[in-house]
Amino acid sequence: MRNITAQSPAVIGGALVVPVGLLTWLLGEVPALLDGSTPEACRRIELAALAAVIQAERAPGFEPRDVSAEKVGYDVQSRIPGTGRLRFIEVKGRAAGATTVTVTRNEILVALNKPAEFVLALVAVPLTHGGSTPVVRYVRRPFTREPEEFAESVTYRWDDLWARGNYPW
Repeated sequence: MRNITAQSPAVIGGALVVPVGLLTWLLGEVPALLDGSTPEACRRIELAALAAVIQAERAPGFEPRDVSAEKVGYDVQSRIPGTGRLRFIEVKGRAAGATTVTVTRNEILVALNKPAEFVLALVAVPLTHGGSTPVVRYVRRPFTREPEEFAESVTYRWDDLWARGNYPW
């Protein structure tokens, strides 16, 4: 039979658990939640871009409405007061440093069918965790031809579209 006696515990090791998000923040690196590398990060970027465009539309007194869930070929429908005219704005938000942007066939067709009313809003969302705000550029008449009939989307170089854009106001 064994005898068991109570003694002081002997610590032979230890561990410190640090959340990876905190560690990357402390090191000044970009956490995955901001860089577009996860579905959650992409959604955060999309929401930040949409909010930035809605704010840009409200600045001169336009009346923007989020229609992104309706899948109509643009994300924001913005009414111009006094005229009743509408602008159709497709929002493309990307993490700062992105190299490409993908536009769906439907979005391109809306742009070609309503060239005077359609705006492609490019939004560079900063990767920092404080202080910086998204930068919005509007590209008017962004597309010149329809995609091939069997194409579902077209990928463009971000820098080329960005260079064609202007600040909203």
